[in-house]
Amino acid sequence: MNSVLPVVLFALAGLLVGGAWSMHRQAASRTAVGLVGGLALFAAAGGVLWLIPGGS
Repeated sequence: MNSVLPVVLFALAGLLVGGAWSMHRQAASRTAVGLVGGLALFAAAGGVLWLIPGGS
């Protein structure tokens, strides 16, 4: 499970970026696009942080 979770988080980030881009192209509100984009950043950051060695 340790090696699967970062891949899942990066995949989720990719889907969210694609969704934010699609919303932007459809002239959605800036707030909604920013929210989805922010969630994508959090998912990508979680994937990166999961890969950092250390901890228990």
